Amino acid sequence: MIDFSGKVLLLTGANGAIGRAIARLFHRYGAACVLSDLDEEGMESFARELDPGGVRALALRQDAAQAGDAERVIEATVTRFGRVDALVTAAGLYRERLVSEMSEAEWRQSIAINLDGVFHSCRAAIPYLSEDGAIVNIASMAGHRGSYAHAHYAAAKGGTLSLTRSLALELAPRIRVNAVSPGLIEGPMVQPLIARKPELIPNTPMRRLGTADEVAGVVAFLCSDLARFVTGETIHVNGGLHIAS
Repeated sequence: MIDFSGKVLLLTGANGAIGRAIARLFHRYGAACVLSDLDEEGMESFARELDPGGVRALALRQDAAQAGDAERVIEATVTRFGRVDALVTAAGLYRERLVSEMSEAEWRQSIAINLDGVFHSCRAAIPYLSEDGAIVNIASMAGHRGSYAHAHYAAAKGGTLSLTRSLALELAPRIRVNAVSPGLIEGPMVQPLIARKPELIPNTPMRRLGTADEVAGVVAFLCSDLARFVTGETIHVNGGLHIAS
């Protein structure tokens, strides 16, 4: 059984569907949860819902693209809870644009949020992560295969995968670093894709979309003692779509 009692999670992008599922699961397993997101109002509302007494939940505003925000959030986490045991980077931006139509600003924004943001949070957290701490970066199947009209997103996620492996080499044996690559997960982000390509579901061996809770379960495993000999790895959560197509 996973038990995060006395542990502290720092989660970026916590107001998204996957982020909220991760927060709920870690909180259920006993962790204190520091939840950061650009949507400060939404994050504060979710934190109150998660932990009405405010004992084990702290909501903070964070722009993933800003290095200073990452440092400020880490400082607030350590000030409030005295430690950081797990960092999960789930902040992301997924927008459709063909490369031929993409502006430099659109490219830079996607890279800044989806890749630079992972770097900023990991770099800021490293000095404060506890012995046997864990980092889990949320990547994407797009980082392995590419993605039509999402080249900026796919490039950033591919970079996240390489950054994860490099960090695993640098931080072992004190800190484990892994990634999770979701496929088609229920939520607003995937609906336009399914509308254009309905064959994606029957082409998925599991014949359905995944759920945010199923991604959260893999993240919890990687942050737990059950995965204490797992580092530098990426776990796919896509119902077999990656291998089937």
